[in-house]
Amino acid sequence: MFMSTGGLNRTHAIQGILTATAHTMLRSEKPDQFELFDDLFAEVKQQLMKQAQDGGADGLIEVRFNTEVVRMNVAPKFLVVHGYGTAIKFPK
Repeated sequence: MFMSTGGLNRTHAIQGILTATAHTMLRSEKPDQFELFDDLFAEVKQQLMKQAQDGGADGLIEVRFNTEVVRMNVAPKFLVVHGYGTAIKFPK
């Protein structure tokens, strides 16, 4: 199983698009803990890999990540990471 942010120059069949999202709340006493994004990226990568494995894929290509800081009017901020990629399978 592999994950790549680029394409693949090898014959493959596309199985579908996979998505995953992870989030965490920033505490009001520490509003600038943006290093928490690192853990969210790792969580999203694991979710994508698990979905690909469960679906019988050989790998993920064209993987992309979006980050967002969500601010609520009365609540604390949330860090959100959304990832998506194309699950592929190699012909036998």
